[in-house]
Amino acid sequence: MFNLLVRGDGWGGNCSRMPISRMFEYTEARLIDFYKSGNKFNFDQLLSLPTLFVTETSGNQDQIAYVGKINQASVNGADIVIDFVYDDSIQPVGNNQLQSFASDLCIERNQFFRTHWAVKDADLYKALLRNLPGKRLQPKVFKLNEVENIDSKFVSVMMPFQASFKNVYSAIKAAVETVGCKCARADDIWENSAIIEDIVSLIDRAAVVICDCTGKNPNVFYEIGIAHALGREVILITQNAADMPFDLQHIRHLSYLNNGEGLKKLQEALEKRLSDIV
Repeated sequence: MFNLLVRGDGWGGNCSRMPISRMFEYTEARLIDFYKSGNKFNFDQLLSLPTLFVTETSGNQDQIAYVGKINQASVNGADIVIDFVYDDSIQPVGNNQLQSFASDLCIERNQFFRTHWAVKDADLYKALLRNLPGKRLQPKVFKLNEVENIDSKFVSVMMPFQASFKNVYSAIKAAVETVGCKCARADDIWENSAIIEDIVSLIDRAAVVICDCTGKNPNVFYEIGIAHALGREVILITQNAADMPFDLQHIRHLSYLNNGEGLKKLQEALEKRLSDIV
């Protein structure tokens, strides 16, 4: 059994409010009867439960959920005032990942989009242990986000930045958008002072990484290694099979010609491969 608290504006600080009108939404009637006596809430029993603090899923933001406990709750007008604390021993979890095993927690998808307080008859800790990896180890030369939060509809593209690859990127982007996803490469963003941080960020949040090995670009090969190490789906493409190094020759790749007909075929091949993955 655990409390599920969802709020639209998040859980900053250690004190927040919940509208009384949203109490026990999406909660089984038998649980409501147990945790409520007439018009009064049995806060002593509710406070004994572990709590999952979730920010409503919205837009393209990477909402993060936290596990913790409610220290105190009281009625104040039309709201319930909540004092709480996060459990630092349990890693936060991104909403994208949380939604992937929501059924283990008796949470339906629509419940991530509405502010409410529910009680769920599920083992919160068991579900987290079964579905979450251990704490992420941090590399020495760049930093990963504390929470792995993969966007299942995001594709990152690793390729040389020369002008000759402009049409190649356009073909890749068209394929990605055709299957209902979005994509970006490092020169599309500027989020960090060091470009390696932007590149790693793109790879880390992507479900699929498309890498162009044409010309044996050492940066691309380095990025392929990062993508493989992080467990991402990697699609290798090249204009010349001879550009594939020995350590990658055992992995299937897509060959293409950098002309109108060749790029059309590349787009079609990528659409098929992405459809299989996504």
